Amino acid sequence: MFDNLLNLVDQMGYWGLLFLMFLENLFPPIPSELIMPLGGFLAAQGKMDPILVVLVGTAGSVLGALPWYYLGRFFGHDRLIALSERFGFIMTMDPPDVEMAFGWFQKHGRKAVLLGRIVPAIRTLISVPAGMARMSMPLFLALTTIGSLVWTGFLTAAGYLLENHYDRVEGWVDPVSKVVVYGCIAIYLGRMAWRLVRGKRS
Repeated sequence: MFDNLLNLVDQMGYWGLLFLMFLENLFPPIPSELIMPLGGFLAAQGKMDPILVVLVGTAGSVLGALPWYYLGRFFGHDRLIALSERFGFIMTMDPPDVEMAFGWFQKHGRKAVLLGRIVPAIRTLISVPAGMARMSMPLFLALTTIGSLVWTGFLTAAGYLLENHYDRVEGWVDPVSKVVVYGCIAIYLGRMAWRLVRGKRS
């Protein structure tokens, strides 16, 4: 995989980097933990400009977040309420829970979008609730751009410093991704168990 990525970015340059980061956010076949350190590695070799690497990677990341935002906007509050009424047990959310979640996002949505862009496994999905809550596009773009800039800058710098060992960055970040994913699964299963017990008691 490393050789294929290296050849793609080496041949297509910044356009290849932009495409990979867009694809990674739209449907993550290749993690950004590999793509951006690769850009940093090529910058360390003098083949790319490190600032342009960060800016192009950020642009691809922001572009990849937009379809998820519009998906959430299309899905919307009313559809989620209807689904929670019908499939509340599976979703572990009933209509009051949905209203509470929307209320929370109205208060803390800016922080969630900003910080979510630098958290592996969350950075892509955080665009969906932003769209569902109808966060304004300028605000969404600003927060997504800032968060993505921090993330791509960190990964590029790591690849630049490590050079030939840039692929090790994924090994450092991957455990964080797994903790986040497993934590979300544990919370989901816990909520389902609680709803099941509460339903039997009722």
